[in-house]
Amino acid sequence: QLQLVESGGGLVQAGGSLRLSCAASGNSFSIDVMGWYRQAPGKQSELVARINSGGNTKYEDYAKGRFTISRVNAKNTVYLQMNSLKPEETAVYYCNAVIRINYYWGQGTQVTVSS
Repeated sequence: QLQLVESGGGLVQAGGSLRLSCAASGNSFSIDVMGWYRQAPGKQSELVARINSGGNTKYEDYAKGRFTISRVNAKNTVYLQMNSLKPEETAVYYCNAVIRINYYWGQGTQVTVSS
C-alpha cells in the first residue's frame, strides 16, 4: 500500500554534488520517519541520514557538513543533498519510510563517483 520511488542518482566527478529525491505514494498517511541508506558493493547497508515529521534530523558522521536531508511533509517527499562526493561513496542509495514500527523501502538509485 506504500510505494517509495527514488530519483536523482547518476555519475558525478569526485567533489561534485547530487540531489536525491524520494516520493511516497499509496497509503502514505502518517509517515513518521523518512531516511536514506546506502549499500556499496560487498559492503553492509548503512544509514546516511533520517528526518522525522517534526524536522529533527540525524546524520552519520561521514555525512555531517556535506550532506543535508530535508522533507516536504505535504508531499511525503524526502531529499538528500550530497556535496563534495568521494569515490568511496559509490553505492546504491535507498529511501525508507517508517509508519509506527513498519519499515518500507524503495528500489534504490545508483550513485557513481568517479576519480
